[in-house]
Amino acid sequence: MRNPKIKTSPRLLSMLAAALLTATTLTAATLVAPVSPVQAESQAIVDPARGVADLVDQVMPAVFSVQVKFANVADNGTAAPGDNGGQPDLRGMPDNFRDFFNQFPQFRDQQPGQPNRRERGMAQGSGFIISADGYAVTNNHVVQNAEEVTVTLHDGDELTAEVIGTDPKTDLALIRLKAPDRAFKFVSFSLEEPRVGDWVMAVGNPFGLGGTVTTGIISARGRDIGSGPYDDFLQIDASINRGNSGGPAFNLKGEVIGINTAIFSPSGGSVGIGFAVPASTAQTIIDSLRKDGTVTRGWLGVQIQPVTADLAESLGLEAGKGALVSEVTDDSPAMKGGVQSGDTILKVDGKEVMDARDLARKVAQIPPKKTVDVAIMRDGKAMTLAVEIGTMSNTGAKLGSTGTDEKTGLASLGLTLAPAADGAGVQITAVEPGSAAEERGLKQGDVILEVAGQQVNGVGDVSNAVKGGKKRVLMLVRSGDGQRFVTVPVNRG
Repeated sequence: MRNPKIKTSPRLLSMLAAALLTATTLTAATLVAPVSPVQAESQAIVDPARGVADLVDQVMPAVFSVQVKFANVADNGTAAPGDNGGQPDLRGMPDNFRDFFNQFPQFRDQQPGQPNRRERGMAQGSGFIISADGYAVTNNHVVQNAEEVTVTLHDGDELTAEVIGTDPKTDLALIRLKAPDRAFKFVSFSLEEPRVGDWVMAVGNPFGLGGTVTTGIISARGRDIGSGPYDDFLQIDASINRGNSGGPAFNLKGEVIGINTAIFSPSGGSVGIGFAVPASTAQTIIDSLRKDGTVTRGWLGVQIQPVTADLAESLGLEAGKGALVSEVTDDSPAMKGGVQSGDTILKVDGKEVMDARDLARKVAQIPPKKTVDVAIMRDGKAMTLAVEIGTMSNTGAKLGSTGTDEKTGLASLGLTLAPAADGAGVQITAVEPGSAAEERGLKQGDVILEVAGQQVNGVGDVSNAVKGGKKRVLMLVRSGDGQRFVTVPVNRG
């Protein structure tokens, strides 16, 4: 059987050819957009299956390597605990993180408990340009204590740079390249929130080798690695090594989605676990450094703790989200706005609070003197308070000492209690080994201030709360100079 012949007119053939040409053009435009010749921040969308060479060509002119001459600060003493001369306190970090930071001699030779020595040295890192007039970003730990900063551009030009400002808490620094008559290629921060699984490209100066490109994906978000109070790292699997510090991680549009800052590594080399400061955090910090040379953060004035599943049940919450206020600082914005101990903060400035650390980050980003709505849960009732955010300070309330008297046993809690010497609450004089109270960190000398939302004036208040038939008892406990909420199961055996 023969195939029938189909008659086609020249006009039809012309229309089909035009349609195929149009389809081909649309497909190509979707994969690779034209590269802007003006600046390195063009919105190219790259198909990673076809390589990222075009993306590299776009962004490379804005990325540089950094060489720093520095001198440690001499003070003939030792660094104060938690201060470390302005450096991140590495004592609580896992060894693998410390190994990464210890590549920089200004860290290694200025650890807490060691005398500060006056000595010169060199450090290397990476950075990237964010404006045509030469403002650029790198890590604080790269340029900390710098006496001289030199950058080497992708074309081999060497320029000196000045440090405009640094922020040790987020490990970011703003520098400016000294070339007043030169218009630099630059890149921009991404305005979109990155997603787990998005492609990323890291560019930097690993081991001093110069411009090096690696690719991977975002493996996780919101990582806390113990390097500071505002940890909110992106975890990426693109290879990051020593010398990549301060370099950019790009999305496929050529926008910066993060600043490469740390790695987790048993060996000091990349094992596919790197951490980058998100662009959303970095842009706020860098804008503040560019404007004022320093970072001003919002301050609420509360001590907070996470809402665990046990606490959520005791507080009448549907889920373990939010931040539980364990203490309100005297004369703080929170106290003036009506926040009380025992409140659970669920939203601030219209944004949901996931946990205690999330609240700290969100408040820090609010400009001081701005009045915001703070949504709370108090005694099972939802409320909204108007609070004028203050400027972050280090002041805090100091609480009184405690003593012992008239010991009483509460076997169901595994505690022995006595009235506190200052009359505020009752003091724990003994904790039964292996009890639920011990498992939850209660210890001799702690003071119970509240039970089930009621102020404790004597041992009888605690006994009455236990007799109420609840399976768990929510307590506000003072330990040293701080206080926290603890849920203790009642043993009815």
